Amino acid sequence: MRIDKYLWSTRYFKTRNIATTACKKGQVKVNGKVVKPSREVYAMDTIVVRKNQINYELTVLDIPKSRVGAKLVDIYRKDTTPKEAFEKDELLKFSKDYYRKKGTGRPTKRDRREIDNYLDPEDDFFQRDRLEEE
Repeated sequence: MRIDKYLWSTRYFKTRNIATTACKKGQVKVNGKVVKPSREVYAMDTIVVRKNQINYELTVLDIPKSRVGAKLVDIYRKDTTPKEAFEKDELLKFSKDYYRKKGTGRPTKRDRREIDNYLDPEDDFFQRDRLEEE
């Protein structure tokens, strides 16, 4: 079975086209070598798939005839992904929280006015005096 079809049938990718694209980008390795989507997969091959910044490592146990249900996936592959890969993903999520929240990138008009008043409070004071004199 082709590698792209295998990854699709064992539910690593939603569509076969996405699996093919991942192979073309070099995100799939079989036995340590980057492969084309047409590469045949056999039992006991080791596959490394880079998806969502995680390197999933799996061993082919058997070849399915077609796409299998989520409960039956473990019959056809053995997942040997180290736990450190998932821990790194958790750390990435925490590091992203450190930066500004989404949608708060640019200051609003009100924020800008508050910043200007904070930086130049004297100018604002003189403007108020002029308005009171008039």
